[in-house]
Amino acid sequence: MEKPRAEIGIIGGTGVYDPGILEDVREIKVYTPYGAPSDLITLGTYKGRRIAFIPRHGRGHQIPPHRINNRANIWALKELGVQRIIASSAVGSLREDYRPGDFVIPDQFIDRTKGRPDTFYEGGQLCHISMADPFCPQLREFFIEFARKLGLRVHPRGTYVCIQGPRFSTRAESRLFRSWGADIIGMTLYPECVLAREAEICYVSVAMVTDYDVWAEKPVSTQEIVETMRRNVENFRKLIMEAIPEIPRERTCKCGEALKEALI
Repeated sequence: MEKPRAEIGIIGGTGVYDPGILEDVREIKVYTPYGAPSDLITLGTYKGRRIAFIPRHGRGHQIPPHRINNRANIWALKELGVQRIIASSAVGSLREDYRPGDFVIPDQFIDRTKGRPDTFYEGGQLCHISMADPFCPQLREFFIEFARKLGLRVHPRGTYVCIQGPRFSTRAESRLFRSWGADIIGMTLYPECVLAREAEICYVSVAMVTDYDVWAEKPVSTQEIVETMRRNVENFRKLIMEAIPEIPRERTCKCGEALKEALI
């Protein structure tokens, strides 16, 4: 039997992809040295490109951010041959001009999580992966231009501060993150992007602003986030799914050689 393969991985919520537009759809279970991924992986073809989709929080959004098995998720996509990952996320804004409904293609992150396993190299061979520029430059540029082509409000830069969750920030924390120069805030970027780099997979974060964080003197509510996502899910889906056939097949970045100077 032919081994299941995919070229592009999508990590995110079910709202960002429409299973009805995929051909040759099948669900598979991938076994990893790190346990089970968040869910079964959906494989399919869309306009000639093989896609693997995994819901980060599992079906029905059941896994909280601090309990996501990121290593299993990335390992599983690597095992399927994925070379590029498009990671969707909902984020809060730490700036007036990053408004709910806007898209952000982050270029930096600040890690404020604790205790999340964040490397495949825990002994025997050491790996000090470079994260100076954490995201694939080719994919970042592509998605910025594609979002503009669709007429969406997109911010080409953003420092994403990743907090532990599942709670939201205090006002003091939110004001502190703003003073650091962070632009958006979320709970899922780290260590997903680091593990993708260790796996030599191109990774881009496509983030949609759902709310102003509590620095704006208005407590964040889950209901508000869900409502903003609902209103803008069509734009989210359009940005990711319509982009897929247009992604250049040749990788011109260095993501595929990330381990070359990282291993000891």
